[in-house]
Amino acid sequence: MIIPFLSLVGAGPGDPELITLKAINVIRRADVVLYDALVHPALLDYAPPQAVRQFVGKRCGSHSMPQEEINRLMVEMARQYGHVVRLKGGDPFIFGRATEEILVARQHHIGVAVIPGISSVTAVPASQMIPLTSRGLAESFWVTTGTTRSGRLSDDIALAARSSATVVILMGMHHLEAILQIFIRQGRQHTPAAIIQEGTTPQASMVTGTVADIQARAQAAAIGPPAIIIIGDVVPSLSSEYL
Repeated sequence: MIIPFLSLVGAGPGDPELITLKAINVIRRADVVLYDALVHPALLDYAPPQAVRQFVGKRCGSHSMPQEEINRLMVEMARQYGHVVRLKGGDPFIFGRATEEILVARQHHIGVAVIPGISSVTAVPASQMIPLTSRGLAESFWVTTGTTRSGRLSDDIALAARSSATVVILMGMHHLEAILQIFIRQGRQHTPAAIIQEGTTPQASMVTGTVADIQARAQAAAIGPPAIIIIGDVVPSLSSEYL
């Protein structure tokens, strides 16, 4: 008898070693793995040989599958095969649309478990020796998306720019100029900034500068998405040896 079940599993920030032991053990019990674009392919090797593996990712606004279709597929696969692992980059509850998928599973009487993952929000800056909080520099940090569901710039950027906290912006590269202008209007053109592309992976690259010049530096270095923007005094200067 097939018992449908859904596990929402955080795959970590990109480095295949930055996944939890619990997540690996859950993948090993999968009948189906539905995985996202930023999931390292090596993680699929933990699934049983007979498990169905299907890519359902989205990247840079190019959707391989609408969320509604992913929801339908989760339900269909769970009923047909049993244990579906929904393998998501980072942590399922940080910009991972996990809430929607949990609601769909519950509506169809499918059991659900969430396995937290290491988020790129903290891991990517840490991989480049950038702390989000540091005594005397930053007492807190903001995390916000740069792009809302409608595709426009998040209003939370303006709120974050008024704070002394470190600001971490995901999915913001397409709005980089507008984001930086918001900080400049708050008089923060000299605030240190960094952009990290493909953090925690062998392809990782980073540029640092200030709010005033980070866009030019990123363009010169051909930095693009997927990337994380960090603005705050915790970012090391180009001339200093840090930590």
